Formats: sequence, structure tokens, C-alpha cells
Amino acid sequence: MRRIATALILGLFLCGMAFADDCHPPLTAGWQQYIVGYGSLMEAKSKQMTEPNAGESRPVQVTGFRREWNLHGTFPTTFLGVREDASAQMVAALYRAELIEGKIGADAREFSYCRAPVDADSVSTLDGSELPAQSQFWIYVNKPEFLSSPNDRHPIVQSYVDIFITGCLEMQELVTKPDFNFVDQCILTTSGWSKHWVNDRLYPRRPFMYQKRVLEIDEPLKRLLPEYFEAIKIE
Repeated sequence: MRRIATALILGLFLCGMAFADDCHPPLTAGWQQYIVGYGSLMEAKSKQMTEPNAGESRPVQVTGFRREWNLHGTFPTTFLGVREDASAQMVAALYRAELIEGKIGADAREFSYCRAPVDADSVSTLDGSELPAQSQFWIYVNKPEFLSSPNDRHPIVQSYVDIFITGCLEMQELVTKPDFNFVDQCILTTSGWSKHWVNDRLYPRRPFMYQKRVLEIDEPLKRLLPEYFEAIKIE
């Protein structure tokens, strides 16, 4: 009986490992690995805190994925995620992944997401640079069981929006494509904006740094999302 129980546990463990492998495809040996960052990791300080050895970011436009407010976090907050959608397009930040013992370090941290391949043909740089050759491109896509929209309990919070839009402002400074407004595109290519949105800048629900670019952040939000912006509640 003990042997049967041990075999059953081992079988369940191996099944779990197979699922994990399906969620994190293998890397091509010797190739560079790049991540398409679309939320808080677009902002330099936030990326530095979580991936200190990652490469510099560059602004890109990506087709085939839709960014949206769709993930409830451990904090009572809704975060950004992406879903595969052939008709969708979004702006994002592309950076060289941090590797730990030959594996992408972010895999262990992004447990609510699966690392999905991004075809190089669906990535366009906006800073005049060329995509690196012999490279694989990845994006973290929500697991279906974690998809959730903003609600009263898990609203969009301004402290997280601030980090996201600050990253967009930083990417805008690198854009060389004429008349391309990266910040506006960040907002317009994000779905799921909601009236379940609170301004927690005074007492952030997450321990973010003090936000110094408030006016730059609020201007495009107010201009492009007036219905939602006017409904923001102060905490």
C-alpha cells in the first residue's frame, strides 16, 4: 500500500512538472532571450527592483496580444495581464531577460502567467533599432483560471497606474517614429478600464515609491478616459 501511495504521489508530481513545462517552453541554447514587458516592468525602477540584471528596454509595438485589466492580486487590486488575440495590437517594452542557471528568472515569480512565444515578425521597434538576431521573444500571458475583471473588492489602483504610465513616459522618450504618441497608445491599447478605480496615492495599497510625474500621468488619462477618470474615488 505504501508503494502504491508513493507511486501515486510521484505520478502527480510528474504531471505537475509536465504542466509547468507546457507553461514555460524550452529555450534555444546559445540564443538571446527577450521579454515583452507591458505593465509595471515597463518602468525602469520597477524592473530594476525585480530583475536587476535585465537589459535596457526599448519601445516596441506588438501584434497578436491584448493588454487588459484582468488579474486579481494578493493585494486587493486588479493588475494588468495579456491574452492572445490575433486582431489586437499594443505598445510595450522589450528587454533582454535575466537568466539564472540557464533559465529565465522571471518564470518562478510570474506564477499566475505562462510564458508564451512571440513571433519576431509581430514585433516592430519604435526607436529605429533592429531586432537582435538569433533571439527568442516571450510574453507572460494570464492563465485562464486567474482571469478576473476589476470590482469593488479588487479595483484598479492609481499607484499601479502611475508605475505603468511612468514606464510609458520613459519609453516615449526613446521613440523616434515621427508623431507617434507612445503614452496615448499605452492607454488606448489597454482594455478593461473601469469605474472600479481608486486613487490610493496618499496611502498606496502596494509599497510603491512616491510619484513625481503626477501631472504628466493624469493629463492623458483625463483626456482619453474622461468617463472613468472622473469616477475615480479617493482613498
